[in-house]
Amino acid sequence: MTDAQPYRHRFSMTIIQHAIWLYHRFPLSDRDVQELLHQRGIGVSQETLREWCIKFGPLFTAELRHREPRRGSRWFLDEVCTTVDGVRHWLWRAVDEHGFVQGILLQRRRDTDAAKTFLTRLLGEYDVPEVIHTDQLQSYGAAIREIPSLTDALHHQVISKAQCNNIVEQEHRPTRRQERSQQGFRRRKRAQAFLSLHARMTNLHHHSRTSVCAAVRRNNQKQAFQTWFVIAAGVA
Repeated sequence: MTDAQPYRHRFSMTIIQHAIWLYHRFPLSDRDVQELLHQRGIGVSQETLREWCIKFGPLFTAELRHREPRRGSRWFLDEVCTTVDGVRHWLWRAVDEHGFVQGILLQRRRDTDAAKTFLTRLLGEYDVPEVIHTDQLQSYGAAIREIPSLTDALHHQVISKAQCNNIVEQEHRPTRRQERSQQGFRRRKRAQAFLSLHARMTNLHHHSRTSVCAAVRRNNQKQAFQTWFVIAAGVA
């Protein structure tokens, strides 16, 4: 782990990356992170924490995205309603068959154009899937038919509570916990940046949540920590 001090910052990257990791790894508010740092003798204001997340969050997100392995060939798509500064938005999410988050996008609309925008963004980062699982929102089918590269992909519409769609439903829970800890999102751009890094952080620690023996879980956690430290050193 690096102790380098980023330009124009009086704290080292060791402290900065740990604060960002706490904020995105656990359902903590900025006040909670501030108190945890204070307990270790580090006096950081809430405004400083916010600036760290704004400046370094996208860098961590990009690095984590580049280090992720190739994902599965099945996409599970779903959208959930959330509010940003009191205005209703739709949070679109895609996961693969192993439960890894592939993409997340916050949009004002829940129509064909919004579904097409989300699918196009996914195709810009991943290979064309073999199967796409969605709920019964008709906008998915219309968007898939309008994208030529998805012509050969099988589209399965399932009931939201069906077992085959529980993968993506489960991935909404960490976001809900984070949303409650922050008492809601206030700015759309900031919310998108936060959720993007939160999704990559969830992928990084995905294997540490599985029901395996303690030795395997600790090894998975150790690998996740090492990856995070390497990324922090690169960002610094």
